[in-house]
Amino acid sequence: QVRLVESGGDLVQPGGSLRLSCATSGFTLDDYLIGWFRQAPGRAREGVSCRSEKDDTSYYIDSVKGRFTMWRDNAKNTAYLQMDNLKPEDTAVYFCTVGRLPPTDSICSGDGSQYEYWGQGTQVTVSS
Repeated sequence: QVRLVESGGDLVQPGGSLRLSCATSGFTLDDYLIGWFRQAPGRAREGVSCRSEKDDTSYYIDSVKGRFTMWRDNAKNTAYLQMDNLKPEDTAVYFCTVGRLPPTDSICSGDGSQYEYWGQGTQVTVSS
């Protein structure tokens, strides 16, 4: 049974940092593209980042470049999203997702409909 469980969301002040984790089970993580998406109230879901170990490729949307870093530990079947210099506009529910997909811009920044499995999400709130 495939499972993805996110954790690490919290309330943080602007300029602060958080590290999100996505623990996976039921499949071999290195066979999949893994992505992080977020959805803020009243807004569409958006792709934040994705990584393919097979292609050694990472992608980030412009608004998080230089602030967010994604990596994965295949031995632990866990993916991480380090978020630094957080801004109020980063406030959202963050989801991890996986799919047997190529790491293209359209897939990594799209609506996520092509991914196969999703976690339940973790809330990130950036506020003073």
